[in-house]
Amino acid sequence: MKDLLLLRASGAALAVAVALVAPPVLAQAADTPEANAPGEIIVTATKRSESLQSVPISVSAIGGDDLSKSRTTSVDDLTSKVANLQMTGIVGDNTPIFSLRGVSMSDYSLNQSSPVATYYDEVYKGNFAFLGVAMYDLERVEVLRGPQGTLYGKNTTGGAVNIISRDAALGETGGYINAGYGNYNRVDVNGAINLALGDKAALRVAGTYSHADGWFKNVLPGMPDLAETREFAFRATLHWEPTDRLKLVLRGSVSEQTPHNYGIYAQNADQTRVDGLDRYHIASDIATRRIARTQSVALTANYELTDALTLTSITSYDHGTLFFTEDTDGQANKTLEIPYGDRASQFAQDLRLTSNMSGPFDFIFGLYFNREKVFNTTSFQIFNDVDLNEDGRIDAADCAAGVEDGTFVACKVKNRFDQVKKSFAAYTDLKFRVSDAITLRGGLRYTHDIGRQTGFRSDAFGVDDVLVANLIPLTSASFKTDNLSGKIGLDYKLADGNLLYASISRGYRAPSFNAQAFFQPDEVSVARAEKVTSYEIGAKTRMFDRRVTLNLAAFYYDYRNQQFINVDPATAAQTLLNIPKSRIFGGEAELTARIVDGFQLHGGLGLLSTKIIEGTVSGADVAGHKLANAPSFTFNIGPDITLARGSFGTISLHPALSYQSSQYFEVINEPILQQKGYALLDAHLDYESADGHVTASAWVKNAAQQFYFTSRVDLLAGFGFIYNHIGNPRTYGITLGYKI
Repeated sequence: MKDLLLLRASGAALAVAVALVAPPVLAQAADTPEANAPGEIIVTATKRSESLQSVPISVSAIGGDDLSKSRTTSVDDLTSKVANLQMTGIVGDNTPIFSLRGVSMSDYSLNQSSPVATYYDEVYKGNFAFLGVAMYDLERVEVLRGPQGTLYGKNTTGGAVNIISRDAALGETGGYINAGYGNYNRVDVNGAINLALGDKAALRVAGTYSHADGWFKNVLPGMPDLAETREFAFRATLHWEPTDRLKLVLRGSVSEQTPHNYGIYAQNADQTRVDGLDRYHIASDIATRRIARTQSVALTANYELTDALTLTSITSYDHGTLFFTEDTDGQANKTLEIPYGDRASQFAQDLRLTSNMSGPFDFIFGLYFNREKVFNTTSFQIFNDVDLNEDGRIDAADCAAGVEDGTFVACKVKNRFDQVKKSFAAYTDLKFRVSDAITLRGGLRYTHDIGRQTGFRSDAFGVDDVLVANLIPLTSASFKTDNLSGKIGLDYKLADGNLLYASISRGYRAPSFNAQAFFQPDEVSVARAEKVTSYEIGAKTRMFDRRVTLNLAAFYYDYRNQQFINVDPATAAQTLLNIPKSRIFGGEAELTARIVDGFQLHGGLGLLSTKIIEGTVSGADVAGHKLANAPSFTFNIGPDITLARGSFGTISLHPALSYQSSQYFEVINEPILQQKGYALLDAHLDYESADGHVTASAWVKNAAQQFYFTSRVDLLAGFGFIYNHIGNPRTYGITLGYKI
């Protein structure tokens, strides 16, 4: 009955959304006929350059200029701009764990890959170590909702986030630089320069640098404040067209983050602070820095075999390292501290043949290979300030006593392993125009995945780093699986150009290795592949002389074998398991309205209902429970207002409000771990000179100083506290820019 009421309410809310909301779709496009049409948005969500209004997928596109002006410097910020997109911040800044339409992950180990895939310039970034400083000098960001198992492949059961950088432009020499200052002594500098290298080549170099004091104030004398910013990134793009039919784009990038890590907001069972401190204060005894480094190179080659056939090759290599220590208790003691380490490399090759025929039939045929190598280590440092045997020292003897009684007090329990995953795939995407009004679409993707985890062992050390016991002897695990994903759909184009579509698609997330095995050999486990079958209908419409754009989508998911970390309530042993069956349904509404010259309204609405049909987690029957990171209601709205325009230039105001209803961070649905609904208010006031050379912006984020959690974990039973990550406080500043 509750779901029925929600469904009825969803219909009413969608009707209201038609009149009230709109998406942030300001992306600009390549030089195509559609791109030159007024108000047209070109995306590459289907591996082709197409109008957003012609793509039969629920897609949100955000242009690079809009991202820059709204101070969207981290992928974490996308959640306030995209309906039904959430983020869990348990791993830290710029390493988001996305949840899209209720599809998310619960195992936050660094060796895992999210079911919402992240792509940079069409290159898949599966491991957290590959996710560096991404949000600078961008063309646009595209968020594709729903399973993308045909064109994008594995680990896209929830959808995909495409981050697209600006290409080097032929025949142009120019650039820009932006510099800003904000509270917490924040300094930002970013810019790019585009150089013409003759008629057939161009080079673009872009970079960004940010530094800010920590906003999580550490009250311990001599200890650093946490949640600071220290990062830089550099990207070079070489665009070369040696012939009329061959285009080569070579990209290389590096990034580095070295801040003192994010802070922890630890609570008692009654949700008071365990340390008695105020908000945004901490008593942390950890001074180590978070180290995150990435290096990547990718070559994209497009060769026009004929006027109707194009061969595309994308060859890429990535390397990344991620090391940090989490002061999980957030206190000046050593109740639970966890050092994490992840080192990964990846080679990938995508080869596809794309048609552009004048007839009714078009296709994409492709082959794909990916090899990912990971070294992972994690240490549980448990009550390392307890003299268990009361001999006046804390050493290996105390850990030995902790091992004997099964508490592991005064121990450093450390595991380590190597992991290799290989993926082979062949895929198709087909469309057949039955008539001017009707188009049939379909596709298949066959994937062969193999994985091997080797050298896995776990040991207990004393605080003095003396080996006490081998808990998990040297062991290994492996998997081999084949998967066939597909999609079939029907598009109906109305006489006025609006589009109706319906589709059935399936997504696939590959099996996963458990990185949280510490105490028992049987914790070394493999979770089976998870699958989502999606049923979706939607409409892409424009009205009132193209001044209003309204896009609607409704969907139903059959969600099978979702991968979850399971904690044995008797032994605290952790294994990966699968929740057999869940269902999800909901919808989105996005609308842009150019009401009058100088006033545009945009926003989005997401509605969601999730329910586990069958499953047991940590000894609890979770049937009937909601999925994690799945609020029933998300909403964003923001007008673009031109305040003044003349020979001096243009002054404009851009407030933005986003809201999400309450949600759980886990599937047991503990009331004390629920995040209540909250709203975030951002705004920026912009100036641009008449010639476009000079820009200035005053900005604020989380203007109302809203306090909210980005993750919550119940550690009351074993350690006596709830450990939480919280969202950023109010930040503000000014930015000045100059374009050459």
